[in-house]
Amino acid sequence: MDKNYHLGKSKRRSSSVIYSHHLRVDIFNVVIDLQLSELNSRFDTVNSDLLLGMASLSPDNSFVNYDKERIMKLAKLYPHEYSISRLEDLSYELDSYILYVREDRNFSNLKRLGDFSEILVETELHKTWGLVYLLVKLSLILHVVTATVERAFSSMKYIKNDLRSRIGDEFINDCLICYIENTFWVIT
Repeated sequence: MDKNYHLGKSKRRSSSVIYSHHLRVDIFNVVIDLQLSELNSRFDTVNSDLLLGMASLSPDNSFVNYDKERIMKLAKLYPHEYSISRLEDLSYELDSYILYVREDRNFSNLKRLGDFSEILVETELHKTWGLVYLLVKLSLILHVVTATVERAFSSMKYIKNDLRSRIGDEFINDCLICYIENTFWVIT
């Protein structure tokens, strides 16, 4: 199936380039570059740091994705929870934390971050590594918060699109608060 591929206009001169090479280099690399540029346009540096930091906390395969620098970048995204002195404490805490969890059998077969947080609480290690546990909680909460915020914006869009032309901004805001509170109490 690897036949010679003719380059240029001259079909008499055969090249050593074969079809599989053409597919790999000329087409595959271009497609990968297009996909990477699309992903780069959708995810800025903050989003990338957030996702990579959360992945670095993952307990999968005995914490194979652990990367202290990425976790520290994740912590810096929460300046209200991690001051400069708390970041230094987190750095020391991460050193002892990773050595312990890689050796302890309680943490060896974990797959998800939620399971990891449960084991931390059951073994009361969440008190020992409080700053690491806080990052785990923030990572777990982020998905719920994101969905809640998206639901609120969806509610705002619904109310503003349907009622915008007929009523004023103050009444819209009052309706929005009632609508969100009503939805919140139904969910919980």
